[in-house]
Amino acid sequence: MAMYEAPSNEIVKQWLQETKTIAVVGLSDKPDRTSYQIAETMQARGYRILPVNPMLKTDVLGEKPYAALEEIPEKIDLVNVFRRSEELYSVVESAIKAGAKRIWAQQGVYDEQAAQLAKENGVEILMDQCIAVAHSVLLAGGKH
Repeated sequence: MAMYEAPSNEIVKQWLQETKTIAVVGLSDKPDRTSYQIAETMQARGYRILPVNPMLKTDVLGEKPYAALEEIPEKIDLVNVFRRSEELYSVVESAIKAGAKRIWAQQGVYDEQAAQLAKENGVEILMDQCIAVAHSVLLAGGKH
C-alpha cells in the first residue's frame, strides 16, 4: 500500500485559491472551540462555511447546519475535518458520496487508510494541517 504523501505547497495554495465553499465536519457552535474559531477566520477571509454536525439545531456563523455531508444540496469545494483520526475514514466515505473532491483534515487528524480510500476514489486529501495557518502562510491571510 502506498504511503500517504501530502500535497505540495503549490497544490495546497491552488486549493485555497479555487475553493469557495468549505463544509466543516465537526463544527461546534461554541465560540471557544477551535473548530468555530477556524471556521470564523476562514469565513472572514471570504469563504462560505457549511456547518456539518448532527448535534447542531440552529444556524452557526449565519449558515444552516447539516447533519451529514450527503445532505448538502450544493457543490462542496472542500471538506474541512474537525473529528478524531479514527473517524476520518467514515468522513471520507461521506465526502465521496457527497461528490466532494478535496478533503482537509485538521492538525492531529491522520489516518493512512482514509487517505488510501480517498485516493482510490479520485479525492485529494491533506491531513494533519491547520487550514487557517496554511492560508496565512500561503496567501498571507488575505481576502478570498
